[in-house]
Amino acid sequence: MSIVSIALSALAVAGWLAWIPGLRPAFARASHRGIHQNRGQEEEPPPKPPIDTPPQGDAKVKRPRTDERETQRDRMVTRQIAARGVKNARVLKAMRQVPRHWFVPDGVASRAYADRPLPIGFEQTISQPYIVALMTELLQLKPGDKVLEVGTGSGYQAAVLSELTHEVFTIEIVEPLAKRTNELLRSKGYDNIQTRIGDGYRGWPAAAPFDAIIVTCAPDAPPPPLLQQLAVGGRMCIPVGTQWTGQELVVLRKKEDGSIERRSIIPVRFVPMTGQARKRGG
Repeated sequence: MSIVSIALSALAVAGWLAWIPGLRPAFARASHRGIHQNRGQEEEPPPKPPIDTPPQGDAKVKRPRTDERETQRDRMVTRQIAARGVKNARVLKAMRQVPRHWFVPDGVASRAYADRPLPIGFEQTISQPYIVALMTELLQLKPGDKVLEVGTGSGYQAAVLSELTHEVFTIEIVEPLAKRTNELLRSKGYDNIQTRIGDGYRGWPAAAPFDAIIVTCAPDAPPPPLLQQLAVGGRMCIPVGTQWTGQELVVLRKKEDGSIERRSIIPVRFVPMTGQARKRGG
């Protein structure tokens, strides 16, 4: 038998073996399908959400997953977020993965995927889904980035950030809200989010510098301590201004020489930053 004949025979055997059950390559399947139960029905408490396998580089991080209200999440991303120009595939995936209804009070859970902010108690709100996605995209997060959030609120924004990187730090000044949200994040399995009760104006010096900072309440001007804690090349997404004179969403980037590059994005309306920001007038 010639060398060519032997080679052809070997290829034929290999192709036949590939179709034997158990010898085919395994392919990951990411799709989940589920229908949300009506809230008025009496039912057993849901099981703890399954944990997703982290991407390469995030070997120690596990993130919660559920198929609850998945259709509504997909619709939210398609109609409210992608339709308005948010294009980053990782951000869109994160918005689909995180169940917004986990992070709102029961009284407004039926509107969890509406195109609007919602009250979460303590005179605070959870931001409109589009704004959460837009601010997340503007941070340009990479998997290994360290990110600080000022204004934990419901925990939803922190949960979205945790889908994109394994180092998320978040601060909330309203103590009862911070305690409630911390308990929620722990119970759902968000183990890569570090929480703290305190004045976000001062940042988190012990964990600095940060590759990205996101602020979900509006000071009159960017707080100097946060600018100091931003790494060279780092990005800060923050609303600035007052509710009377108008607020705008801006992105700040720290340059090599320490100067700050500023870019205005859109007009916004956020709750004002309290604590030291109010005492200093910004």
